[in-house]
Amino acid sequence: MKREFIAHSENTAGKVHKLSDHLIHTAKLVGFFAPSEELYSLFYLAGLFHDIGKFQDGFQKYLLEGGKKTLHSGIGAFLTSTKGNNFLPLQFAIQGHHAGLPNNEDRKQNNDEYKEEKQLVVLMRQRFEEIYPNCLDTKAEYNLPNDLLLVECLTRILFSSLTDADWLDTEKHFAQKKFEARKAQELHYGKLLLALENNFAALPTKGTINELRTKSRNEAIKHSKESTGFFSLQLPTGLGKTLTSMYWALKYAEHNKLKRIIIVLPYINIIDQTASIFKDIFGEIMVLEHHSSVIEDDNEYADESFVKGQATSRRLACENWDAPIIVTTSVQFFESLFSNKPFKCRKNHNIANSVVIFDEIQTLPKQYAEPIIVLLKYFSDLAHTSFLFCTATQPAFAKREGFDGLEKINPLIKKPAKYFTATRRVDYSFINRLKPVPLDEVKEILSKEKDSYLAIVNTKTIAKQLFESQILINKHEKYYHLSTAMCPHHRKEAIKRIISDLKDKKRITVISTQLVEAGIDFDFPCVYRAIAPLDAIIQAAGRCNRNGTLRKKGRVILFNLENQRWPDRAYGACAAYTQGIIQDDKELLHHYKSFERYYEVITTTFEDTDRYDITEERKRFNFKTVANSFKIIREQTTTLFIKEYSDESRNLFTEIEKTFLISRQQLRNLQQFSVQVYPNFLEKYKGQIEYYRDTFRIWHGVYDKETGLSPKDVETVF
Repeated sequence: MKREFIAHSENTAGKVHKLSDHLIHTAKLVGFFAPSEELYSLFYLAGLFHDIGKFQDGFQKYLLEGGKKTLHSGIGAFLTSTKGNNFLPLQFAIQGHHAGLPNNEDRKQNNDEYKEEKQLVVLMRQRFEEIYPNCLDTKAEYNLPNDLLLVECLTRILFSSLTDADWLDTEKHFAQKKFEARKAQELHYGKLLLALENNFAALPTKGTINELRTKSRNEAIKHSKESTGFFSLQLPTGLGKTLTSMYWALKYAEHNKLKRIIIVLPYINIIDQTASIFKDIFGEIMVLEHHSSVIEDDNEYADESFVKGQATSRRLACENWDAPIIVTTSVQFFESLFSNKPFKCRKNHNIANSVVIFDEIQTLPKQYAEPIIVLLKYFSDLAHTSFLFCTATQPAFAKREGFDGLEKINPLIKKPAKYFTATRRVDYSFINRLKPVPLDEVKEILSKEKDSYLAIVNTKTIAKQLFESQILINKHEKYYHLSTAMCPHHRKEAIKRIISDLKDKKRITVISTQLVEAGIDFDFPCVYRAIAPLDAIIQAAGRCNRNGTLRKKGRVILFNLENQRWPDRAYGACAAYTQGIIQDDKELLHHYKSFERYYEVITTTFEDTDRYDITEERKRFNFKTVANSFKIIREQTTTLFIKEYSDESRNLFTEIEKTFLISRQQLRNLQQFSVQVYPNFLEKYKGQIEYYRDTFRIWHGVYDKETGLSPKDVETVF
């Protein structure tokens, strides 16, 4: 009688998880996730081989009796290594399916260690082949190409598929109800297109802007039957890129039989607005939001306590992006794509057979531009995925000397110039010819502004000073401040009131940092902007006369503050270069091709588009190094919960106090009432910060109802 080996301990029904069942079920799932039929066998074998190491007596004893866990991933990786280079992706995926994709040297070291464990390896092979005869002698039907980057990308997709399949089968054993809650909606093209077309029918059609929105949308749709690749949608701000891109994506997905649409936005503060638009049109169940407010866990992903945990179907969909329409952030998307962690990477295989829309693509961190484009190229080739870049300011992503960019980008709008010319809604002017002016002079100029205006500056300190000055000397009806010193709930509420006041024609003052420059539907008659990089200036101008309703053109006034401080050195260098080129010819601000030329210059002169040598590390298969190097937000911040912000925040804290174990959902809810701060802030104001239950930090200092976090230099306040 053959010995029965198990993969996992007893579930609540008292049943163990047979190892033979786990291997075959995982293999079938991984094969199902393969992005093409050509790759099916390779993916299937990854699932079949991944837990060979669990045939160890020590691991079986651990499952049945408890005690110390015996490591098992390395044995499967070593046995795979004996099958030749065509199975290299399997080695990495199997070795990393719990701890994370390793560096190449760690993979080699693992193989060297198991070369010395000949008896153990032979025994594992024998026990495996008693169930699956001759499988380890299978030859790869897929011959790996010589392109190292293609093989590395394939490894990432395989790793994602394996971790998701392994998790799902483990979850099915331990938490059947949780597994069954994963009821993903399908991308029903016809139903969604009808809903979107009904929405278009209800929109106003008269007026120049509305006519151009309809015209550009119809032009874009003509390119919805092209094959997989890269596309651009370059239109002036305010011409409806959000809905036009979705309309094209649905038509394109229908033609190419794609599974999902993923919208990638630069900032969390515009996720709600975009997601709300699509939820209103398609229904809430069709749209999944996923960003940093969803707490992630980088611990061993198949930990039984987590698998058994409770979750809604929407929370479950965040784990592996099994949803028809996903709205996420650049940070979430790219840091997952370049990660080596199982939990973060689990979703990546579901980017395959999708269309990905990058909104405001000009915000892509320039120091990662080349490795991002390179990885997307290979992902598109391997995984039948298309990418659409949406922006008014198209970066230079084409292949050129010194930049390994795209060979072809298919424009949905062939002649954008006609739209930019027809929607010239603002005139630019300079204060003091862009020579430095003191802050007090800017305060005085703003105080005399008769129209509602938005003033955008480069730092929170200046924003607060300007706001406080305008309350004292300006005579507008209302005053608003916007910055990241305010918690997300506070900012959202302020933005709602601003939009409402503008519709009601109230005379208002808004002082903000650059957080309003992408995706916020402000429509001011006048915008003041401190000198900044070219894309920031053009995006700021998009908040002025956005809908073209003014009798005259909107006014965009640029100024250069004395002793200006910058968010970082590169931002300052790009701002100085921008100042130099527009001082001589401010008409450049109206030319839609100006930004592409500007982007080429700054990425050659001021920015290294692969500052951390990520592409070279990818060629070396150093997955851990790549993950550690790719950080869009490099300076680590800490979350401060503003307990006294509102009754809602206080009630949330009261709820947490009553619970023994703080849930993930509660931590997620905290994000809406929290502010991110840097390490020097934590140290300086530690007397006003409480570390609650070693889980999150509470701010006990001053939080101003207008400007947000307002620390005072006091010893302690709690």
